[in-house]
Amino acid sequence: MIDGVLLIDKPVGMSSHDVVAAVRRALGGARTGHAGTLDPFATGLLLVLVGRATKAQNALMRLPKRYETVARLGALSSTGDTEGEITCTGRLPPDPPVLPTGEIRQRPPIYSAVKIGGESFEMPERIVTVSRFEQLWRDPAPRAQAPSLDELPRAGFAIECGSGTYVRSLIAELGDAYCLELRRTAIGPFDVRDAVALPQRGQPWSDPPLLSLDQALGALSK
Repeated sequence: MIDGVLLIDKPVGMSSHDVVAAVRRALGGARTGHAGTLDPFATGLLLVLVGRATKAQNALMRLPKRYETVARLGALSSTGDTEGEITCTGRLPPDPPVLPTGEIRQRPPIYSAVKIGGESFEMPERIVTVSRFEQLWRDPAPRAQAPSLDELPRAGFAIECGSGTYVRSLIAELGDAYCLELRRTAIGPFDVRDAVALPQRGQPWSDPPLLSLDQALGALSK
């Protein structure tokens, strides 16, 4: 039996489910799960739980998260990221923008609606906690009145938040903006700098760099 927590640096284009399935195959069918979803367009730290560590899923999912994101300004996306329908408006959020922190009322994006009996229902609003929301850099505003999408400025942000926060919603609520890139850099005490890449497809993982369940849970108390 294999038990423990794997720190995986999720690549772009894979869902969290894809990563868990890849780990399961590489470990010969071991029971696996994860502690916190990352969408396919996002990259960064994903905690993959193996064996008995899956029982600690709820505790690990409640940990705060850190993100770095690059936003496109002056445009809207129906999904809040590059996967949606993009509308170029040219309207830029103020510089510096108003960046709310503390307890924030947030409604999950429309693409997160659940389907019951074939009908879509929006998820109710929730209270989330944002401890840091900082603009790190910003491109200069374009001179042209109606620049193309690629000519619109970008801005980089650092975000630290509680579990359940929709980063894309934070960016969209700045005004006309959406996420170009999103990277999770930390989950509680676990840092993406300590994460590893997935093994190549079809390659067994004979010696996975697992944190034992005791090590993982012990890190939570530090």
